[in-house]
Amino acid sequence: MSEYFSFELQHVDKYTGARAGVFHTPHGDILTPVWMPVGTQATVKGMLPDQLKEAGSQIILANTYHLYLKPGDELIRDAGGLHKFMAWDRPILTDSGGFQVFSLGKLNKITDEGVTFSSHIDGSRHLFTPERVMEIEANLGADIIMQFDQCTEAPSSRAVSEAAMEKTSKWLERCAASKKREDQALFPIIQGNLYDDLRLESLRRALPYAVDGIGIGGLSVGEPKPRMYEILDLMRPYLPENIPHYLMGVGSPDCLIEGVKRGVDMFDCVLATRIGRNGTAFTSHGKVVVRNASYARDFTPLDDECDCYCCRYYTKAYLRHLVNVGEMLSSMLLSRHNITFLHKLMSGMREAIFADSLNEFAAEFYAKYGEA
Repeated sequence: MSEYFSFELQHVDKYTGARAGVFHTPHGDILTPVWMPVGTQATVKGMLPDQLKEAGSQIILANTYHLYLKPGDELIRDAGGLHKFMAWDRPILTDSGGFQVFSLGKLNKITDEGVTFSSHIDGSRHLFTPERVMEIEANLGADIIMQFDQCTEAPSSRAVSEAAMEKTSKWLERCAASKKREDQALFPIIQGNLYDDLRLESLRRALPYAVDGIGIGGLSVGEPKPRMYEILDLMRPYLPENIPHYLMGVGSPDCLIEGVKRGVDMFDCVLATRIGRNGTAFTSHGKVVVRNASYARDFTPLDDECDCYCCRYYTKAYLRHLVNVGEMLSSMLLSRHNITFLHKLMSGMREAIFADSLNEFAAEFYAKYGEA
């Protein structure tokens, strides 16, 4: 660990091996396991910073690709960095833009140097190299930065997967060599698609650079959930114990539980706010699609086991009304509830780990939620 970061492993559940810890960063401590809301454009959609804190958010994400295009990383640097720009005084993680370059960038061309792509906004051409991405992330100023990697969809052929893994490993070396700021933690990313040997080889190559943490990428991109769990089980014995393990892009309640059981400490996903904007909520008794006609005269809270602002003051009937007339308040309230729900799930698992009872916690959750 560097002088700015340290990970304190506080307890390991004796039956599952799930971990509870504290990740110390320049902008505060993060209690793990933790789920992180995604603020793509330097804001978590529909949420004010104080609302995020009330919901339990310890750290949020921002997106390198999108912020590079608008408003520009140099503008954010001149504003004092992301923390000042978006008025968030707790830790921030920025991804490398790798996933967006491959999924959003039109007509991208991948070479050993990097990726040339067309902006999804105006078609302008840009080049992301490992060195340029490190410069952008330095300008953004997040506490945790991710290496530039190549993500592949699942399933992909072995040749495509191996080539992407090779590039990810070589780009990691260049990212580490060009990283300038000591107050930023660089997480390498494990790739390899669904091939066990490629996953282990990618992990082996990443280990020398896994000083402050390590990311597990390229999962939850189309593969069946059981296969994702198999890959986590495969890698688990080889992951260092003294750093956080970050499973990227995962955020459904069942995947959070199964990931924590497999030694994952950090997660992120846009799902909570995305389904909230579409009129759907996580609740203690499963998902609720509030636009459904069955809730037209339902004057009960969204979740009778939740004390968030939405559940304290509003009914399903009112939420359904807001959704069906297109009022933005529906997105705000449902996003607020969903974020609170996932934070409470994580804190519940953390307590269960200390009590060596995560299996019992999971069984009780699944019995009510109905998703295993």
